[in-house]
Formats: sequence, structure tokens, C-alpha cells
Amino acid sequence: MKFVALFAGLPLLAAAAPTLPASGAFTAWASDPGHHEIDHRPIQAAGLRFWVGGEPGTYCPSSIVNPCPPGKITAFVGGYALWVEVPGGQQVYVSPQGALAFTQAHSANIPPGSSLGPFDYTPGIPFGQYTFTGWNANGFMACPDSKDDPNTWQVFANIKNATVPTGDIDDCLPFLAKTQAFYGPPNAWQYV
Repeated sequence: MKFVALFAGLPLLAAAAPTLPASGAFTAWASDPGHHEIDHRPIQAAGLRFWVGGEPGTYCPSSIVNPCPPGKITAFVGGYALWVEVPGGQQVYVSPQGALAFTQAHSANIPPGSSLGPFDYTPGIPFGQYTFTGWNANGFMACPDSKDDPNTWQVFANIKNATVPTGDIDDCLPFLAKTQAFYGPPNAWQYV
């Protein structure tokens, strides 16, 4: 009985401790030299979606984690998840509208009709590439959040039938998502 009780808690401990990802962690940014409004701006996770530029939305329960990770950048793991400390992680997917999105912490809830991939992460020296090829997509595109605010760009799969914020897919700019390897522990407890 003591033997069983001793090992019963081990899976919980293993799930809570982050480990270096086998497939590699990376950061990504938009590369489109013809469009300075998005070129070389980081891809950030916020509001359960991804954005070109801006700051990531993060949360850390300081009563549980001390110190909290800095939360200043967005890092992916192998293209299918975010590199986070929260047990269970956060999965990346493409919503039925075509938006690049991620799951809320502690939830595997993904809207019906979403695509779980394929996402392809190709490491490189000094830079690699991240892309989405599901639904016959050709990577990603950045779409303005509104015609009134051309500085806020949401990331979508580069598909012709995406439901974009302005209602006009011609407002969107296709881009190459370049990557750089990210070493070390997760930079966020969770993204929100």
C-alpha cells in the first residue's frame, strides 16, 4: 500500500515541471519586405489569437509561481503548441474562420470545424520557417483588425475563404513566418 501511494503522485509532479521540448521551441515574426507595416514584427499571442506586433497577453499566478516568467515574448513548441509552464500546455489551431488561435489554459476546448494542422516548423541557421498547410493554405497572412486601425494585424491562415475583421480579404497581406530557436525555460506561465 505504501508503495502505491508513493508513486501515485509522480505523474502530477512530472506534468507540472516544464521540460525542454523534443522538437524545439522557437519565436516567430512576419517577413514581408514589401510591406513595412508588418515586416520584422513579432508574432504575439493575446486574446486567444495571434497578432503581428504588439505585446503578448500573459498571466502568472504569483501565489503558485515565484518568480513568474517574464512573459515578454511568444514562443512556440514544434508549431503545434505554445511553450508555457502551465500544466497541460496550450494548443495552437486554426479556427473555422481561418484565424490562428490557441486554447485557454487548463482546457482542450477547440471549436468544431477548426483545423489542428498540419503546421510545419523547419529549424534553420540562423533562421527557420513556420507555416500552415491545412485547408490548402499557403502559410499565413496578416489582416488589419479594422479599417480605422491599420496598426493592429491579426494572423490568419492564408486561405481565400477566411472571415477577416474588415470583411475584405484583399486588405490582408501574405507573409513568411520566419523563426529563431528559443532556448531555456518557457517565457510565460500561460498566454491569455
